[in-house]
Amino acid sequence: MPGRSTSPATPAATPAGDTVGDVVRWAAFSCALVPVVLVMYGTSFGGAAAAALGLAAVTAVCRVLLRRSERAAAEAIAAARKREHAKVPGARRGGRHAGRSAPEE
Repeated sequence: MPGRSTSPATPAATPAGDTVGDVVRWAAFSCALVPVVLVMYGTSFGGAAAAALGLAAVTAVCRVLLRRSERAAAEAIAAARKREHAKVPGARRGGRHAGRSAPEE
């Protein structure tokens, strides 16, 4: 159909598996685009290269921090699930503890 987009309409429609990768890809695109725009507007090649290197460094640090945050969140979710499972009565104790059921004679 004409005018129909192939990209998802909402962020919820995209798979949530690699959001960090998406951010890093956009940052890399910016690292390439900004120096081109700077040169087009009259900045020296050296200044544009310095800007590109600075953006690349910031992107690398952000990528490391985002991955670390992603791992910490996954570990927190796993720990919460483990605690939730431990709260289920009898889940790790083997069922009921039998007491005296009949009087001794």
